[in-house]
Amino acid sequence: MIKKLLIANRGEIACRIIRTARAMGIATVAIYSDADAQALHVSHADEAIHIGASPARESYLVPGKILAAAAASGADAIHPGYGFLSENAGFAQAVIDAGLVWVGPKPASIIAMGLKDAAKRLMQAAGVPTTPGYLGDDQSPARLQAEADAIGYPVLIKAVAGGGGKGMRRVENAADFGDALESCRREAAASFGEDRVLIEKYILSPRHIEVQVFGDLHGNVVHLFERDCSLQRRHQKVIEEAPAPGMDAATRAALCATAVQAARAVDYVGAGTIEFIADASDGLRADRIWFMEMNTRLQVEHPVTEAITGVDLVEWQLRVASGEALPRRQDELAIDGWAMEARLYAEDPATGFLPSIGKLEVFDVGTAWRIDTGVRQGDAISPFYDPMIAKVIAHGVDREAARSSLATTLGGMQIWPLRTNAGFLGMALAHPDFAGVRLDTGLIAREGDALLPPVQPSPMALAGAASALVRPGAINGFRLNACAVREGSFLLDGVPIRLPIGDQAGGQDQILIAEHGQMWALSRWRIVGGGGDAAANGAILSPMPGRIIAVFVGEGEAVTKGQKLLTLEAMKMEHTLVAPFDGIVVALAAVAGGQAVAGAALANIDRRES
Repeated sequence: MIKKLLIANRGEIACRIIRTARAMGIATVAIYSDADAQALHVSHADEAIHIGASPARESYLVPGKILAAAAASGADAIHPGYGFLSENAGFAQAVIDAGLVWVGPKPASIIAMGLKDAAKRLMQAAGVPTTPGYLGDDQSPARLQAEADAIGYPVLIKAVAGGGGKGMRRVENAADFGDALESCRREAAASFGEDRVLIEKYILSPRHIEVQVFGDLHGNVVHLFERDCSLQRRHQKVIEEAPAPGMDAATRAALCATAVQAARAVDYVGAGTIEFIADASDGLRADRIWFMEMNTRLQVEHPVTEAITGVDLVEWQLRVASGEALPRRQDELAIDGWAMEARLYAEDPATGFLPSIGKLEVFDVGTAWRIDTGVRQGDAISPFYDPMIAKVIAHGVDREAARSSLATTLGGMQIWPLRTNAGFLGMALAHPDFAGVRLDTGLIAREGDALLPPVQPSPMALAGAASALVRPGAINGFRLNACAVREGSFLLDGVPIRLPIGDQAGGQDQILIAEHGQMWALSRWRIVGGGGDAAANGAILSPMPGRIIAVFVGEGEAVTKGQKLLTLEAMKMEHTLVAPFDGIVVALAAVAGGQAVAGAALANIDRRES
């Protein structure tokens, strides 16, 4: 058995591997970049070694630094997790050549399945059904256009070395093919250093279904049933579940047997996933499901398989890599209940899902059947890595139980000041087409803004929060039909908003509102008499997260249009904010050396004369 394991990864997957290794009595070694010096996976491991600067290309993607860390720590095995170097055959071979145990498939298997066109040819030779398309060596635009015309539109252009949705274009008609091909090749060359493509028939009602397979060094291969990953945004998985809804026993048996056949064709060892595309226009049928590709690593969504089988896939990986046989035979594996996983990201759905970076001042993800995370309250989400902050997994007796449980957990989350996709995930789970199993990979794209959560709290939540701010202890005491002779000018996430209030002033300066998995900050700005001038008519808001490095004015000071108010340092650049007009600084929240979140109110200029 492995004695000391180095995890060549970071974040939640590193924490997850450490958890199983510790339970097995295996010592663990974490690696970390500058940005991850205080990361959760570093504190969880038995020891940790610094390997370079924050950008992944200077740390987590440098094989030599990882091998040097293994040598320095005395580790006898390396687990790559997923992403980074997990499917790099050269790195796998270098680990083996260094006399270490590689916790993953043979390098030859990684190579065999690494290019989509070569993998499809191999599968065709093994008798595995593949999506109709063109895999030829002639990559001339004329030949590719002719093949697409013959297949019939719509078609999908896919980079042979692609992944993660990059180097992929859907083409609706012949007239658009040339431009789509050129765009796809540019992206593929930039992302993968390889611009060759293949052409596939685009399935109009596609379901993304994958089968978890596992092989050992003794020739045994089993499957652990299927997962459905059809709910996707821009080819990125959003919510995964196991088993696949609408899959009957006969179709499941045929599909899983095909996956085992595919794994055997490449002499597969360890955890792997065979991905299929299904035409679900007439339900799930074995003759309408085709091989797409194989992921030669552990998948992000592996917890849903663990939930329905009771298997620890990382434990299996470590045992198989140590030379042991698979812990269970195929007839000892069965499905128990239903599981769903949602990927929680630090991103803002209201701004096109742009990453939300900064410090997690509040991080309460509640309770669920299982939550895998690599962060804790007080940690910072950096711009250097993927912004996924947790995987939330629910398990129930059936699909509805799992769906309801997952939605409840997401709806109760409190994360601040970063934005997350928790509200969006809740909207997706509640969509009638998802709940009613009328789903395909285009559901999110079709629904668009209908899946975006509200941009501000409900009127009831706002009223309660306003009441708490102006009347101590009156969180539930606000009534819309009360005598509202005054108005309060508040800031909702830094944006001015006016709300009716009661007669008494006082209370807190700021309150956080949590609703449906989202959070907002409501703060007092200024109380004015009924019918008075509008307050906050010159709110100075932080354009992005950053550090305030200088404040040039004071509260009550008169300023002129264009006068410097403060300087913010963000993304290694300085941004000076100026007065929008002549007026008075009636409020100032900025403090030199302090931090600002995007949209935060830093100052307010009133047009009134001094």
